[in-house]
Amino acid sequence: MPENERPHRSYLSTIFGCWCPRCREGKLFRHPLSFRLKKSMEMYERCPVCGQATDIEVGFYYGTGYVSYLIGIVITIISFLVWFLLIGFSFKDSRFLIWVTSNSVLLLVLQPWLMRFSRSLWLSFFVSYEPDWEHVAPAEPERTNEDQKNNW
Repeated sequence: MPENERPHRSYLSTIFGCWCPRCREGKLFRHPLSFRLKKSMEMYERCPVCGQATDIEVGFYYGTGYVSYLIGIVITIISFLVWFLLIGFSFKDSRFLIWVTSNSVLLLVLQPWLMRFSRSLWLSFFVSYEPDWEHVAPAEPERTNEDQKNNW
């Protein structure tokens, strides 16, 4: 594809769209987002466009648990502030219980997206954008074990 016809994605749109951080053109996940977590989390072994490995080393994606947890806390704080400013809290009625329940449901519904977003963000920390990816080969992973891939 000629360079002037390539999509020009920013770093944030690359992460939110779950695109390859190296070329910003290949999708990271095989299937569209759904509540079937096994299929929803199935990633390509390599980017279908530039060939960047997505599983860089054994246990690479264990760090995404911390990222997902941090994002969940940020979402909880934001929902707390919005609820507090719009509705307010009182222990004399059930407003606090309604907020806790609605925040829990929100986090549960967002869980498939949070897991994918966390993986995309985590991979972007370790793989940088290469504007000339067609002429520069991706770095090969050094510490991989075929038996341990997708062992999560």
